Amino acid sequence: MKIVPLDPRRARTRKLATLSRKVMRNQVASTVQAGSSIRDFFDSLPEVLAASDLRELARRIARAHRAGKPFLMLSGAHPIKVGLGPLICDLIRDGIVSAIAANGAAIIHDFELAFAGRTSEEVGEGLADGSFGMARETGEFLNRAAKLAATEGKGLGEVVGREIQENGLRFRDTSIFATAYRQNTPATVHVTIGADIIHMHPAADGSAIGQASMNDFHRLASVIGGLSNGVVLNLGSAVVMPEVFLKALNLARNLGSKVRNFTAADMDFIRHYRPRMNVLERPTGNGGRAIALTGHHEIMFPLLAAAVREELAER
Repeated sequence: MKIVPLDPRRARTRKLATLSRKVMRNQVASTVQAGSSIRDFFDSLPEVLAASDLRELARRIARAHRAGKPFLMLSGAHPIKVGLGPLICDLIRDGIVSAIAANGAAIIHDFELAFAGRTSEEVGEGLADGSFGMARETGEFLNRAAKLAATEGKGLGEVVGREIQENGLRFRDTSIFATAYRQNTPATVHVTIGADIIHMHPAADGSAIGQASMNDFHRLASVIGGLSNGVVLNLGSAVVMPEVFLKALNLARNLGSKVRNFTAADMDFIRHYRPRMNVLERPTGNGGRAIALTGHHEIMFPLLAAAVREELAER
């Protein structure tokens, strides 16, 4: 087939002033001088894409806090492992985070940091000889907490926090679950049986773990029932918490809660299908705002926490 090249000499052009543009000069970044404040830093960011979304999320969290609306955090274990516990504790203490829900691995890192001040093992090394995940104190403490929660009819998150606090663990002040317990902030744990290292231990009782986690599922559904005009943030959970959130939201709506017009946000170092669909898109399909921020937790979450503080400082 013979190709006849198009001749651009007859192409029509238009004056720039008559054409729309998405980025304006007043949206671009400004410079920051040495010794500037964190407020100066945020003000210097371009009002474009993720920088704009970060500030928008901070504004929405601050607005929800001022209005007495909930800010629910969903968390994987990785944010705790990379050292964000003290920041989350601080937000809980100040009533900014009004509830936190996490997967089963989160309590492992939270306990080990509170008990020993260290966590996160080299999986490959331990896997070679079967020692991976077999820390005695971790298994005994958390499996005992599951049994207590099941027996008492309480949630796993509450009892883990209580036991960390009442047993006087050395670094309990930076334990998320102990802080939530002290502040009477709902903290729930949602376990996938067989996925966490403590399930390999002699003390593991599947019935107790399941009952304690089911108790927490019902507590989370109650929290979500009041989420209208609030904010939910999924921080670093690719599968478990997005799935749990979707079902808990549906249960709350099924039982009569009109959960509408909330902000749903996802922060992770890559974008995943389930957070996008089950936290951002489906839940806000009938009203609300969805925000996705991509980047390393240990950088992005401190930025968000600082931005929220700055928003709340403005009156």
